[in-house]
Amino acid sequence: MSLYGLGAVLSATKASAGLPQAGDEYDFYRSFPGFQEFCENQGGKLSHCMSQIMQQHGCRSHMRGRNNLTGLEEQFDLVIDANDVILERVGILLDEADGVNRSQQPVMPAGFQPPKIVVSSWNRKGSGSGSRSETFRLLHAKNVARPQLKFKEKVDNSNTPFIPKIFIKPNATKPLPSYFTDKQIHKQRPEDLDVPAALADFIHQQRTQEHVEDMFAHPYQYELNHLTIPESLLSKPDLQIYKPLAETKCSFIETLEDLVALNEKLCKLSEFAVDLEHHSYRSFLGLTCLMQISTRDEDFIIDTLELRGEMYILNEAFTDPAIVKVFHGADSDIEWLQRDFGLYVVNLFDTHQASRALNLARHSLDHLLKHFCSVDSDKRYQLADWRIRPLPDEMVQYARTDTHYLLYIYDCVRVQLLDFNHGQPGLLQCVWNKSKEISLKKYAKPIYTEESYLELQRKQKKSFNTQQLTAFRLLFAWRDKLARQEDESTGYVLPTHMMSKISEELPKEPQGIIACCNPVPPLVRQQVNELHLFVQQAREMPLLKAEIAAQTKKGLTPIKKPEVTLFGPHDTSRVCGGDHPHFTPNDLPVKQGILFSNEEHEMDDVQKTSGLIAPPKITLFEELETKNDEESLSVAQMKAKRINESFENPFRMYLPSNDVHVNKNAKFDPSSKIFEISKRWKLQSIEQQQKELEASRKAKEEAKDRAKKLAEERNKTKQSYQESLQNVTTVRQQAAESAKRGGKKRERIASEEVTELTPKPSKKLMKSAEGPRKTEPSPSDSFTPFDYSQSDLKVFGGAKSKGNTQFDPNRQGHDFKKKKISKGQKSNSGAGNRSMSYLAGKSERGFRHNWPKR
Repeated sequence: MSLYGLGAVLSATKASAGLPQAGDEYDFYRSFPGFQEFCENQGGKLSHCMSQIMQQHGCRSHMRGRNNLTGLEEQFDLVIDANDVILERVGILLDEADGVNRSQQPVMPAGFQPPKIVVSSWNRKGSGSGSRSETFRLLHAKNVARPQLKFKEKVDNSNTPFIPKIFIKPNATKPLPSYFTDKQIHKQRPEDLDVPAALADFIHQQRTQEHVEDMFAHPYQYELNHLTIPESLLSKPDLQIYKPLAETKCSFIETLEDLVALNEKLCKLSEFAVDLEHHSYRSFLGLTCLMQISTRDEDFIIDTLELRGEMYILNEAFTDPAIVKVFHGADSDIEWLQRDFGLYVVNLFDTHQASRALNLARHSLDHLLKHFCSVDSDKRYQLADWRIRPLPDEMVQYARTDTHYLLYIYDCVRVQLLDFNHGQPGLLQCVWNKSKEISLKKYAKPIYTEESYLELQRKQKKSFNTQQLTAFRLLFAWRDKLARQEDESTGYVLPTHMMSKISEELPKEPQGIIACCNPVPPLVRQQVNELHLFVQQAREMPLLKAEIAAQTKKGLTPIKKPEVTLFGPHDTSRVCGGDHPHFTPNDLPVKQGILFSNEEHEMDDVQKTSGLIAPPKITLFEELETKNDEESLSVAQMKAKRINESFENPFRMYLPSNDVHVNKNAKFDPSSKIFEISKRWKLQSIEQQQKELEASRKAKEEAKDRAKKLAEERNKTKQSYQESLQNVTTVRQQAAESAKRGGKKRERIASEEVTELTPKPSKKLMKSAEGPRKTEPSPSDSFTPFDYSQSDLKVFGGAKSKGNTQFDPNRQGHDFKKKKISKGQKSNSGAGNRSMSYLAGKSERGFRHNWPKR
């Protein structure tokens, strides 16, 4: 049947998806009369089917008025109401199928115990044999009278620190401070009768200006610090099998005489197991409702609600260092004992810590019972309301199970701890030390401050603006105040998710606040108008960013960023001259540029007006200055600090670090990775040094050989130069010879060289004559101008003369075109005294030359 229904739903979904979409497509199809008539017929059929379904479930089913203007909205409201009713009925039927019958809410009269009624968060218990299951009915908290009304000492929910309740210290090595022993004197002060006892003690402490260290110190801290575990507890014990649960006597302690007798029995034992049952939903601080104590032969269940003021009697047994108190997960139990009864534990053994040391699959008591005792515990009653009196039999059996097998588990884990460590007591001693640390825990009351809401708001992982944050703050303060006054938990007054929803929506009407809460808490319904005033007050707040709002609240002036992003200290184009502050070179404000830093550095007024002035130094990749406090940090703290620094600057992990912590023993352990890396690094460094030495030696030898070759070449060139100078006359010798010949002879030779037509000189004569031509004339020779009358002017007239060596540019240009040079010959461009200042070529103006004037 379910498969048929699923197929029908799927086919209907596919058919609806194939219909024309709303908009232009639907309007287009609607224009056809056939499509319009088909839609009206099908719509009528669907409306008739919906009306029948709604009538069957008892809902309004008048699906009419389709032509009216508001008919569609009315029909839509009817469908929504019908869906709510149908879905609610479906939920009820599913709960009944699971065993939860919410329609039945039995009220138990005092002293009446109906059979087979259990209080638990699950209401169906399946039998292992496969027979019919047993159905239990849930008892709500409204059926239970508030036990706080019967307490002799009223619960202190004031916003003051917790002060220990102890006034007698049995088994004391260090006596109790005088403040706790004079409790009776404090109670006789008439001026403090109208305030709670803890607040009166705190006021008196401030009046007399006594030391507050004794008020908040752990009363048994000295005894716990000097506690030594005997050798018998560090050796392998003999396993003592537990008695069956049905054969073990169980006593319910609810009178003072029974409690005193129980204390005398416990003081004669060497160990006993303890567990507590707690309730926290209908109390601000919480209530310890039940205490279970088990010995090797007997089980005890103490009604701590009835004997709340007399439980301090058990301190004689709980603080005896010769008696082992076995707990499982005692972190919360230790604080609850201090808060409600003033009880403290000395010589504690926590099986939860032993399970963690053994690395078991799970560390819960349920797993230990299954692992060591093969017992399946029923954890349905762990979250039950333990304030109910009288207790049902099933809850009593559950309470006994928590401690009945705990002493046997205590023996088993000790044996396994010794076997796990090869018979050495080191691991077992570690469990004893961790248990001692749990015993030293102190209870601390929740204290309300103006910034308490911020921690809770951060846990919600929602970004609120100033209006929403103000609403959250006001609701948080209202919830805390009302919870303290009514002695209810904050979750009962206004759950956190509902408070966050109201703060996020900021409803304008009180009905909106009710709509944000499902189900509506009773105190919210009573004071919805007051909550509406808080929301209105929050809506009147201006919308600001969270950072600016926080600065404004602290009294700080919001820092304004400059309009120009590229702003420099010397840019005076956008700032008036009078706005610049005057600084000396030593007083110039400098802000270090730090990249990827989340720290907000407060800027003074000078830095706000002057902008960012960067120093001429890059400090990003510099090594941070190590403080003296880092020397006292542990290895774990140093690792955590480096992890935080890597989040502040993601590039820091790639920078070289000089303060890397390496264990000294690991450096010399051949099996460690550090030793292998260091050895490999040493070998690489030695090879590198050898290569560098060989390279430097070769370089020196090559330099020596090069120097020798240069020296030999220098000597050879020096010798050849000296040899060439032997046959060459110096300039002074030439000058002296020319002086002897006389000036006339010099003139005649000079004139003859010009007038005579000499043949073309050869290459050998030119090379030999290059030397004396390059030498400068002697200053003693007199200058004689050239005599043009003796020269042959036919050269300038165009006449051809054989063997003429004078420069003729005209003849050179014509002859160059007519001359043919063979492939094997080279032109003699260096012959004669031909000037290279004139290029061979034909002039555009014939043979006319414009010679430069003198």
